Amino acid sequence: MISDSIFIYSEELLNYKFSSQHPFNQFRLKLTLDLLKKLNAIEEHMIIPPKKATEEELALIHDPSYIQAVKLAGDGQLSTDTAENYGLGTEDTPIFPKMHDASSFLVGGTLTAVDYVMSGKVKHALNLGGGLHHGFRGKASGFCIYNDSAVAIKYIQEKYNARVLYVDTDAHHGDGVQWAFYDDPNVCTLSIHETGRYLFPGTGNITERGQGKGYGYSFNIPVDAFTEDDSWLYAYETSLREIASYFKPDVIVTQNGADSHYYDPLTHLSASMKIYREIPKLAHEIAHTYCDGKWIAVGGGGYDIWRVVPRAWAHIWLEMTENSNCFGSLPKSWLEEWQKLSPVPLPKNWEDETDLYPPIPRKAEITEKNFQTVERALYPIRNQPKS
Repeated sequence: MISDSIFIYSEELLNYKFSSQHPFNQFRLKLTLDLLKKLNAIEEHMIIPPKKATEEELALIHDPSYIQAVKLAGDGQLSTDTAENYGLGTEDTPIFPKMHDASSFLVGGTLTAVDYVMSGKVKHALNLGGGLHHGFRGKASGFCIYNDSAVAIKYIQEKYNARVLYVDTDAHHGDGVQWAFYDDPNVCTLSIHETGRYLFPGTGNITERGQGKGYGYSFNIPVDAFTEDDSWLYAYETSLREIASYFKPDVIVTQNGADSHYYDPLTHLSASMKIYREIPKLAHEIAHTYCDGKWIAVGGGGYDIWRVVPRAWAHIWLEMTENSNCFGSLPKSWLEEWQKLSPVPLPKNWEDETDLYPPIPRKAEITEKNFQTVERALYPIRNQPKS
């Protein structure tokens, strides 16, 4: 049986684990897949195991000396000083055994997704184990060792000669991917994130527009702290529609961090599950409008792994497979299985409660500020000379 969509998963993706206390917890992959299974929304033939990225593939973006440092660190053979020079052994990115292998499977999962989509086997592919957008050429950063999205985009360029639109809706700025293609006119990056005034990595200002031949192909929408659904969705829908029309990509790659939700412990936004229903809908539409359906989606942030991430990420797969069975109650069997492990009461429904948080006193001011940010971010393409 042939499916239009594939879901990349194997237990190898759970080996990317810094410690039991670390906020980045890939157990959320298992929770999400089990939610889809309990919903009867995924079949075994749709689940494809990730390959392990080769060192040659990693070196499309990462410096070979950094790759060697990661391998040595995972074997306990890297000195503390050398590790710190590479961003390893920090509070954010602690060293753990076999970290090179674990990280290579995350990258390989995204490359597996790329090959299935770009070779025409499927239209859409989802690798929730990926989305590690803070990794740099020679340095780990922000829970990210290797940058799977950046490697995948370079891989798409070299193997398939395609123009890529990268859309990042993580609450943290997609800095590693932006800088990797900052001077490249064939990769357009759009990141919608909480302003860096309050949040790691502190970058992602609207003035970061690219450089050299890549000038005008980097877009940032830094929204204000406490931004709510309607303002966030206005920024997303307005910017993505206009940028896609301007760039006309061959393929869309979306990074789907689920940390803009009010419950997320590491960020300061006030979105609800409403945005996670809408994010994949528009991505899907854009993929079919410009890219003959070619859409590769990855995971990313998301640190309330019980109440937020499984529902948010399930929406991506349900949209990819055009399955509208995501209203009302969550499957009782899923709630019963996981409530005993969850440290918080699990939500009973797909939607959040209407009184999720007390009213935001500066709502009108925040909304207006975000509107002005979108206007300034899109000004260059709105004011291009007509040909």
